[in-house]
Amino acid sequence: MATVTMRDMLEAGVHFGHQTQRWNPKMRPYIYGAKNGVYIINLQITSQLLRDALDFASRLGQKGDQILFVGTKRQAQEVVRQEAERCKQPYVAHRWLGGMLTNFRTIRTSLDRITEIEKKLSVGQVERLTKKEVIRFERELTKLTRNLGGVREMPKLPGAVFIVDTVKEHLALGEARRLGIPIIALSDTNSDPTHVDYPIPSNDDAIRAIRLFARAVADAYLEGASLHKDDLAREFSSSTSGEERDVDVVIRKADDSAAKADDAAASTEVAAEEAAEPSTDDAAEASAEAPAADA
Repeated sequence: MATVTMRDMLEAGVHFGHQTQRWNPKMRPYIYGAKNGVYIINLQITSQLLRDALDFASRLGQKGDQILFVGTKRQAQEVVRQEAERCKQPYVAHRWLGGMLTNFRTIRTSLDRITEIEKKLSVGQVERLTKKEVIRFERELTKLTRNLGGVREMPKLPGAVFIVDTVKEHLALGEARRLGIPIIALSDTNSDPTHVDYPIPSNDDAIRAIRLFARAVADAYLEGASLHKDDLAREFSSSTSGEERDVDVVIRKADDSAAKADDAAASTEVAAEEAAEPSTDDAAEASAEAPAADA
């Protein structure tokens, strides 16, 4: 399992919350205290809750379910994209479009449109378009790819979402909650952790803190995914072995049947030969009777 030490969190500035006048009282259980007008997050609690979140991410990987990474604010965009791509998961790093989850069918239609435009602009097809049409299609493709490129490989609703800032990403949070999709999220001192299934009390503004936890979630997912591959390999091996055993049984039965048929044929031939040839006693009697007849 991916590990994040207390030292890692301190060096990343995970413990720094928002100013004391900007807080959500529901975060009180996760706050250690305040210093110079800034809340300090209790990293011992963060460590405990992080373990739960990573266990869940690993289980998702083992089941083969997807995690949608969400982080559209400037300091989160590149980290979210990199870590999601590293573990081959969908992501939203530019802008959350309303209905991304709750109106997923329409989103899939837009993704199909991306594929359609790419075909029109492919070698052998683009020559048939006018210059004006090419420019129009390129602009449309750029816009669609910027907003939806990260979810092209998401054929269905994800098994969970990982959100960097639940205040900033309130639309994503609301849609996931409405659909009952589990949520893993960094919960800063200004957020409401009760809306999150797996809250990770943390500074959600520092790039290093965001990277630390996004990487940990990606690592946990990859670890679970490797177990998923092993399970599939074992199932395939077991299935193949079973089929081979069945084939062996059929072959043995066929061999036994063929041997029995050969034995039966041989017995028939012997019986036929015995029936066709006179016995030794019959031949002796015939020899003895022959002179008597001549006399």
